Amino acid sequence: MVKKREGLSVAQEIDGLEEKLSFCRQSMEEVDLKLRREELSPEGRKSLERERSLLVTKAETYERELKVLRQENRKNMAVAIAIVLLIIVVYTFWTM
Repeated sequence: MVKKREGLSVAQEIDGLEEKLSFCRQSMEEVDLKLRREELSPEGRKSLERERSLLVTKAETYERELKVLRQENRKNMAVAIAIVLLIIVVYTFWTM
């Protein structure tokens, strides 16, 4: 469930989440690189794998929230278009 932040539009929330998701993916790439290239102690490897697992979970959460926000954004756009079309129809009949 997406928590609505006070004063932020859906587009702003989407931008913020996309930024967080991008940072999360970048961090995952860095962890993956360390796991592949560095010689690590078993504890160090386990710690990095836990960190990667947490990052994957965060990324999945952000992706779900983005999906919900994008659906809400599409609904808002459809309502806006419907209102504009209604205004055009009313204006057209009013001026006839």
